[in-house]
Amino acid sequence: MKQKLSDIIKEIKVVERFNEADCDIRQLVFDSRKADADSLFVAIKGTATDGHHFIPQVFESGCRCIVCEEMPEDYPNDAVVIKVADSSLALGCLASAFYEHPSEQLKLVGVTGTNGKTTTATLLYHLVMSMGYQAGLFSTVANFIGSKKVEATHTTPDAVTLNKIMADMVEAGCEYCFMEVSSHALVQGRVAGLTFAGGLFTNISHDHLDYHHTFKAYIEAKKLFFDGLNKQAFAITNADDKNGQVMLQNTKAPTYTYSLRGMGTFKGRIIESMFEGMQLEIDGQEVWTQFVGHFNAQNLLLVYGAACLLGFERSEVLVALSQLKPVDGRFETIRSKSGKTAIVDYAHTPDALKNVIETINLVRQPQQQLITVVGAGGDRDPLKRPEMAKEAVGGSSKVIFTSDNPRSEDPELIIEQMMEGVSFKERVKVLSIVNRREAIRTACMVAGEGDIVLVAGKGHETYQEVKGVRSHFDDREIIKELFNEE
Repeated sequence: MKQKLSDIIKEIKVVERFNEADCDIRQLVFDSRKADADSLFVAIKGTATDGHHFIPQVFESGCRCIVCEEMPEDYPNDAVVIKVADSSLALGCLASAFYEHPSEQLKLVGVTGTNGKTTTATLLYHLVMSMGYQAGLFSTVANFIGSKKVEATHTTPDAVTLNKIMADMVEAGCEYCFMEVSSHALVQGRVAGLTFAGGLFTNISHDHLDYHHTFKAYIEAKKLFFDGLNKQAFAITNADDKNGQVMLQNTKAPTYTYSLRGMGTFKGRIIESMFEGMQLEIDGQEVWTQFVGHFNAQNLLLVYGAACLLGFERSEVLVALSQLKPVDGRFETIRSKSGKTAIVDYAHTPDALKNVIETINLVRQPQQQLITVVGAGGDRDPLKRPEMAKEAVGGSSKVIFTSDNPRSEDPELIIEQMMEGVSFKERVKVLSIVNRREAIRTACMVAGEGDIVLVAGKGHETYQEVKGVRSHFDDREIIKELFNEE
């Protein structure tokens, strides 16, 4: 692909420019190591490194076109240097223009919130595909171009990758695209320049304060998404979340709500719930689904509302909803021959863990024990660790604290910080086993016939990161091995 520099910089506001020459651009990069003579390099001020520091190396590689926030002290006479106010936002707009605005050729729907993004985006993708339309997906678990799977490395990829993959979606005949939109992506401008057909809000609770520092800043980051929607888009928020209406305060898009508790544009309620699924009433119609729990009922109601606003017939949407299956690692159930039930869930925030445990407790019988295995990620918000522990202990018969992805941190120290959320009275039902495999093994051995083992935190992940090294690790594989040994 080749684009004229003059064509793609029409999308950005230029503060200052050295050299009015035009260039053929064959590659848009923000990693200095990838820059070459055919590149437009955008210097980004990242959280770990500042791309401006590498501008001299970029010139040495032969690159002669750069976009930056600070003019370099020295540059070749034949270089084109363009100064902008915010290079992260500029990158998004440049990427969109370079790939010929793929988001405008798709019906792009973004999902943001603390919990439920993956489930909602993935279910919308599967629903639309099941109804005979081609769609794309950006999610924490995987990206898809139609039925072709593409590896996912971030919840929301960088702006260049996003637009490149969306261009591939357009070429593959996709009409729709569903995207998880993370708070990091919003603050870092990764979705700048994209045209959304709809924006969905799931909920908001304690998470990512290591990055945003305050809950107020976290809320404001999510709100940026809705502030940026245009009049042709739609915005749906959760009327049952106390911050749901905050998201819509400054949006230009027409607004809608969904609710399981009160009034909403899209209204639902749980009629019956069991581990095999639940019977819902949605807009006065009953539908059986293969999902469990209040949080999943909310996700399904949001999927229903978004599909309706995209123009699908309500009756067809309800039929498609009844055929959808749970997302990998989200309340995924594994049963043993001896009558034990294991549930694997990605819950890695206090609110998500609370929701999963409450769901299990609503379905399980008094004689059934709930044994919860849970940890907390390293190099992430430490303030949520005692909160995670508090939720686990408060709703479980027994709890085993273990490693999640310790990353560069000491896993024993993480567990000690979790223990701060447990009262001395409740510590009698808590075990600490640093080795996650042994923790899961112990939980499965302690569980009796009819008991439930919840393994929380990693869900779909197939690795564990310890001291910076990733090794293969899948909670589901381990549970199946243990159950087969019985």
